Amino acid sequence: MTITLTLKEEWELWAEANHNTLQKPKPEPFEILCEIPKRLGKGYTRKMELYPGLWLLILDYEYHDDVLIKIPEWDHPVQFCVLLSGRCIDEYGGQSGEGYTCISGSGVQRKMLLKLPKSRCVGIDIHMLPNLLGTFFPDEEGEIPSRLRLLTKGNDWQTLLYPETTIAIQGIAQQIINCPYQGLTKRMYLQAKVLELMSLQLAPIVAAQVGMQPSPRLKPKTITQIQHAREILRSRLENPPSLLELAQMVEVSDRTLRRGFRELFGTTVFQFLINERMKLAEQLLREGNRSVAEVANFVGYSHLGQFAALFKRKFGITPSKCLLGKKSILG
Repeated sequence: MTITLTLKEEWELWAEANHNTLQKPKPEPFEILCEIPKRLGKGYTRKMELYPGLWLLILDYEYHDDVLIKIPEWDHPVQFCVLLSGRCIDEYGGQSGEGYTCISGSGVQRKMLLKLPKSRCVGIDIHMLPNLLGTFFPDEEGEIPSRLRLLTKGNDWQTLLYPETTIAIQGIAQQIINCPYQGLTKRMYLQAKVLELMSLQLAPIVAAQVGMQPSPRLKPKTITQIQHAREILRSRLENPPSLLELAQMVEVSDRTLRRGFRELFGTTVFQFLINERMKLAEQLLREGNRSVAEVANFVGYSHLGQFAALFKRKFGITPSKCLLGKKSILG
């Protein structure tokens, strides 16, 4: 069974379930405990304002059924999300949980369907005003660094990013959930850990923008082999080799290939392939000489629906609109 709600209806259910929250004893002066509506499941969220304009939510709840949330267009803050269990999937293929975190930039969030499968959800959700990026991660002039401005879109469409969940990210999230302190010490501890968590999520994004300098842990020969693997993928977008085949072609282990792609290019082998396919697809559609189905087949997709979903996730418009000359709304 799937329960479908608008975002407003979901908020109203939470508000109704917690109308006496202000009268309940607080674990901390800066902390609010909210119980999940009994109609939806069991569990709670703990909400804390760690800094003016920065909120931390610790999630631990389980839905009775799959829940589908209808998200309208709205002005979204900057958001960092890490799920240690459970997952959240949007209709364009974006996923938080089960290997991926999520960074949502500020700006206008496009209308979408968000699926929350029936499972226990444990994790961290951080909401902050966009100007705080300049407070916590300032450049030499005390402003938001140019590499982070993609997260501050104002009246433009927001940026959505899905960095991989690393062991380091999992560790910091666990430390936040299991904070051993109380009072002022707890707030100071959580402030530091939240900044550390955001830094770890942002690291591959920032590195990818500057071409990701070769890691000193990779030998020069290995770097050359990984770069060769990248060129093989670019030359075989329609029919790429499997991960194991690609590793054998460049004479490295599949583990080294995966690690090398992350360290050299700031992404996974699979995500790199998708990005290259989508870039070529947009170019072909702009040229206007092929149909959407022909372009999808040319870049390796026999399922038109899958191709359309990935394309819209990447560029914010459908392939058919791109073919008609509409401008992309996402980078």
